[in-house]
Amino acid sequence: MSIEIGAQLGQYRLEGKIGEGGMGVVWEATDTRLNRKVAIKFLPESVAGHGERLERFNREARVLASLNHAHIAGIHGLEEHQGRPFLVMELVPGHDLAQRLHQGPLPVDEALEVARQIADALEAAHESGVVHRDLKPANVQLTPDGTVKVLDFGLAKALDNEAAPDS
Repeated sequence: MSIEIGAQLGQYRLEGKIGEGGMGVVWEATDTRLNRKVAIKFLPESVAGHGERLERFNREARVLASLNHAHIAGIHGLEEHQGRPFLVMELVPGHDLAQRLHQGPLPVDEALEVARQIADALEAAHESGVVHRDLKPANVQLTPDGTVKVLDFGLAKALDNEAAPDS
């Protein structure tokens, strides 16, 4: 299946590629039923049939669905188009923390506020038994209104009761 700008995937119309990483390609899309912008994340076609990677992708969907917090990007659904699974996620405006840091260090007050919001998100995830495992500036989105959103729980791990604490 060719994925390109303007492609219609059920109720979603692809508007442009946002980014690409090890766990997939992310597109900006329009939900034509609800008239809102969303992010669509596809598993790479070369690994869509690979059991372990597909399970990791499905795990991200389940993890995101279990988290509902102001500082964690939300998920709207898990869909499939022509055999390719994709996540429908909250489209978070702004730029990531890595881009912002390339402009220079954050002022102390701003850095403290960003850190507080990240800590709030991680606390909520941990209280739900979820560890992010890939927290880095590129996975932290800064919105124009100053809200911080933690993204990309693709490497997240649900904690189990058998896990022993590190000593």
